[in-house]
Amino acid sequence: MASEIHVDDVGTRFLITVQDDGVAVDISSATARQINFKKPSATVLNRTGSLFTDGTDGKMYYDAVAGDLDEAGDYKIQGKVIFSVGTFSTDVKKFKVHCNI
Repeated sequence: MASEIHVDDVGTRFLITVQDDGVAVDISSATARQINFKKPSATVLNRTGSLFTDGTDGKMYYDAVAGDLDEAGDYKIQGKVIFSVGTFSTDVKKFKVHCNI
């Protein structure tokens, strides 16, 4: 398995755990789950997150498709879940997409 993410990689899985004070949040009843990416050019992609298990562990994921990772550089990623009582966002994390030879 590759240890780096590269431009135009497809199928790269991004896994996010929604937490509150370090404890996983049950996202099984969320009406919407999103994983948002900010590319180096500042373009924002809003992608639908899928439950990794049953949602009680707070985990959701998204598998990259063609066009998602089309720029080299520093990306940001953030999860967002919507419940009937409100909308909650995760911390923003960073990752790097490397050039190909």
